[in-house]
Amino acid sequence: MLASAPVAAARPKLHAYIDIAVVVVVLAGTNLIAHFTTAWASIVTVPIAAVALLVLMRKRGLGWAELGLSPRHWRRGTLYALGAVGIVLTAVAIGALLPITRPFFLADRYATISGALIASMIVIPLQTVIPEELAFRGVLHGTLDRVVGVRGLFAAGSLMFGLWHIASSMGLTSGNKGLLEIVGGGLLGQIVGIALAVAATAVAGVVFTWLRRRSGSLLAPIALHWSLNGAGALAAAVVWHTALR
Repeated sequence: MLASAPVAAARPKLHAYIDIAVVVVVLAGTNLIAHFTTAWASIVTVPIAAVALLVLMRKRGLGWAELGLSPRHWRRGTLYALGAVGIVLTAVAIGALLPITRPFFLADRYATISGALIASMIVIPLQTVIPEELAFRGVLHGTLDRVVGVRGLFAAGSLMFGLWHIASSMGLTSGNKGLLEIVGGGLLGQIVGIALAVAATAVAGVVFTWLRRRSGSLLAPIALHWSLNGAGALAAAVVWHTALR
């Protein structure tokens, strides 16, 4: 009886590692399908995968609190969300006004106000922010939290979030005037741009994870993630509009 106790205790941990492996494999496959197949796949793959992972890990035993979706944390999550959004909106406004940082807002895909509004209010929340937060700060966070310590959770989760952005960063330098002037064009400039994007999103992942742990809710990282992307898109359109005058 005593000899079988360690084996029984190891089973939940083994199952947790299997869950992590499943989540990582699904996310890797999702990223490849979304960026290297069809236009429709780029729109629907990430949201579908995020929901599928959520359902699967609920069946595997992850609770709503472990996923950051427990109602009892909504109030605290909302307070942190409001604070995060306020800080980002202030920073974005300052960045868009300062001559030294204005060129970094000149992204081609947000050259029109209407396009930026659609992207900010519909595309970015539904296609990017909510699915990514469900997948990374929800499902992946919950599975990692069962078997690794706090440092491991921050390191692994943030690194994977940074690597997630490799494919989406391949055309970053060519579409951003400010970044292009710094890193240059060509293959080297593209590699540097990707490396910077991975590093920046990994750091963002650390902040998102801190908010998730601190508030206990996905509301805070979702709000911060949206404000970084959505407010940035709107600011880019305003900068383009004023620059053309």
